[in-house]
Amino acid sequence: MRVLLLAGTGEAMQLAQALVDQGHQVLASLAGATRTPRPLPCETRVGGFGGADGFLQVLSEYEPDLVLDATHPFAHRISNRTIKICGAENVPYLQLLRPKWKADVSRQIFEVGNASAAREMTEEGARVFLATGRQTLQDFTNFQDCTLICRQIDPPDAPFPFPNGKYLIGRPPFSVQDEIALFKEEKIDILIVKNAGGAASYSKIEAAQELGIRTLMLARPEMSEAPRVETVEEALEWVDGHAHH
Repeated sequence: MRVLLLAGTGEAMQLAQALVDQGHQVLASLAGATRTPRPLPCETRVGGFGGADGFLQVLSEYEPDLVLDATHPFAHRISNRTIKICGAENVPYLQLLRPKWKADVSRQIFEVGNASAAREMTEEGARVFLATGRQTLQDFTNFQDCTLICRQIDPPDAPFPFPNGKYLIGRPPFSVQDEIALFKEEKIDILIVKNAGGAASYSKIEAAQELGIRTLMLARPEMSEAPRVETVEEALEWVDGHAHH
C-alpha cells in the first residue's frame, strides 16, 4: 500500500521502519523545523506542504491509500488541516498522538494554559529553563525580570531576542544525569516544557523532580475530531486492517 506519513517524532521513525519492513511504499513528510533531521528509511520530502493547496497537490500526485499523522502533539495546525482535507477527499486518516504527561502537584508538576499562566507561577528573578523551542520565544516577552535559557537543536541564526537570556545548543536524547548536571550548572529555578508526552524527553522532568525544581507544562492545543491511537502498535494494526480489506 502507499502510505503518506506525516513525520517529525520518534514514533514516526518507528512507523516508517515497520511499514517499509512490511513492504509498504512510504512517503514521509517533514516540516523542516530541524536543519539536519535524522534520516528516515523511506522517501522523504522536507519543508512542509505550503498550506492546504500544497497538501492537496501531494495527495493528487502521490495518491496515497492511507495518511498516517505522527507529527508532534503541538503541530495542531498541520493535523487539523490534514484531518479536514482527508475527510473531504475520502482518504483514510489516522493520527498517532502519544498520551499526555500527568500533572502532579505533590511532585511540583503543574499544567498551565499558556505562557501568561506560567508567568504567574514564576517568581521574579527566577532562572528559567525554557524547553519549548525557539518558535515560542515571542510568547515569553513578559518574563523580562527572569533569566531565560532556551535549548535548541540547531545553532541560532540570530542573537537571543531578549537581553535577559541565552541559547544552549544540544541534540537529544539527554539522560536524567545530563539534565541534573545542566540544571545545577545553570542554577535553574523553574522548568517550562510543552506537554508533549512520551518517554524520550521526560528525563528533564525527572531531573527537575530530583532537584526540587518546579515544572510547568504548557497544555496541548485543541485537535479536531478524528480517528486517533496512542501507540505505534495500534497504528500498525490500523494499517494492517486496511491492507486486508
